[in-house]
Amino acid sequence: MERRYSCFRLGAMPPTGMFADVNPVFDPQPVLLEGRHVRLEPLERRHLPALVAAAQEPEVFRYFVTPPLGDEAEMTKWLEERLSGQAAGAEVAWATVRVTDNRLVGATTFLDLRRANRGLEIGNTWLAKEAQRTPINTEAKLLQLTHAFEKLGAWRVQLKTDECNARSRAAIARLGCTFEGILRKYQARYDGYVRNTALYSLIAEDWPAVKARLTAKLEP
Repeated sequence: MERRYSCFRLGAMPPTGMFADVNPVFDPQPVLLEGRHVRLEPLERRHLPALVAAAQEPEVFRYFVTPPLGDEAEMTKWLEERLSGQAAGAEVAWATVRVTDNRLVGATTFLDLRRANRGLEIGNTWLAKEAQRTPINTEAKLLQLTHAFEKLGAWRVQLKTDECNARSRAAIARLGCTFEGILRKYQARYDGYVRNTALYSLIAEDWPAVKARLTAKLEP
């Protein structure tokens, strides 16, 4: 059966104000998000072969809590966990697709959905090396954050990463996120290592300036 999703496009905000179209109920659901460089498609089982193909470089998953996802069995397990979480209302997951060639180059997720407190986390994000240091990650974050703050009416969006992941921490800081501290011995990886986690956040009051910064980065 063909599934249909609502669609949000960059530049489609109503003229009456940045938050004029906020949903009164905070309830993240699968939605297609489209920009000039990237398309975030609601994650489905049909994406499995392309996910495996995009995940063939183990270094991409150096700081993941799961084993590298280039193995089909590991990717299948990871995909089913995302879909189970989505079915339970605990997360919303996307396949990251490059617009220029319709090639799947990664994935990303809304997780830790806190409906009563209008909060969520952007995580489980990975990109193939060929898509790193391109506009794809910047525009994907712009799409996700615009949807979170302007459509869903989020009060808070947080991002977490391994304390030792300097590249990820720098990228999160460049978004304009506030560093909130280190969560000590927060999470065990698949290899038994217990990592410290760096916590960052954006709140609704931060969003106009962050949106302007991200939009400027994407200007030709």
